Amino acid sequence: MPRTIWSGAISFGLVTVPIHVVSATEDHSIHFHRVHLADMGRVRNRKICEIEDREVSAAEIGKGYEYSKDTIVPVLDEELREMPLPTAKAIELVAFMPAESIDPIRVGDGYYLEPDGQVAAKPYMLLVKALQRSSKVAVAKYAWSGRERLGLLRARDNVIVLHAMRWEDEVRSPAELAPEPVELTEQELVEAEHLIDRLTRDDLEGEEFTDRYTKAAEELIDAKRENREPPTVGEEPKEPGQIVDLMAALKESVAKARESRGEDAEDATVHDMPKKTSAKKTAKKQPAKKPAAKKAAARKPRHSA
Repeated sequence: MPRTIWSGAISFGLVTVPIHVVSATEDHSIHFHRVHLADMGRVRNRKICEIEDREVSAAEIGKGYEYSKDTIVPVLDEELREMPLPTAKAIELVAFMPAESIDPIRVGDGYYLEPDGQVAAKPYMLLVKALQRSSKVAVAKYAWSGRERLGLLRARDNVIVLHAMRWEDEVRSPAELAPEPVELTEQELVEAEHLIDRLTRDDLEGEEFTDRYTKAAEELIDAKRENREPPTVGEEPKEPGQIVDLMAALKESVAKARESRGEDAEDATVHDMPKKTSAKKTAKKQPAKKPAAKKAAARKPRHSA
């Protein structure tokens, strides 16, 4: 059972739901210590007071705000907890909106909100069912770690999930990163849509969604511990090159996507879009005294370019 990170309540209207906040994710990545390579001794960060030039313990360390170059104002954790904020003890729901109307770049880590005892069960499930039936999420405000934050609440398998959100001024504008204007043909866009269709799926299950780095790191550590050669790369990855023919790359990608799904190679062939033939030019090519030939030419199928 994950440990409680924060305890408080959800507040919406006149309804209060006592809850515990627990982590919704787990970290399975490989973590390394910093060591002295000569003797494998641990290298640690020491907390040194700049004035006394000595190492200080955790009990001696607190928070301080640098008001000016020569003035630091001490602030105690108890003082932060007692600030007159309505969100200091509660997650206050302030609005409901469709999830798709929120830019994903503003959504951060997720936490599960656990009802605090049987007394909280009914209002908790009331909020869960209301969110599910409305197909909306709740936007909330709460105060953690010395600051007021914005959050998003949604229902997942009859449990409420809280996602930390970034304030609007915390998201940088991407305008300066956009490339210069380029021309895209309709055919290039159609092929890109074909590729999207071939790579579309309903879940994130499968070997391609596994953490290969962690597995490789575990194998490397086991090999070094057992004094044997670590696994080697079977095939070197290709160096990314300059895109010469965008259409050819799109068509090849569509074909490979179809092949990976076990579709026939014949189905993977992508033909060019037929070129439009002018009606006037077709009429000029036909003999004037043979109307039957004109009709035949009009029914003749067009060849791909």
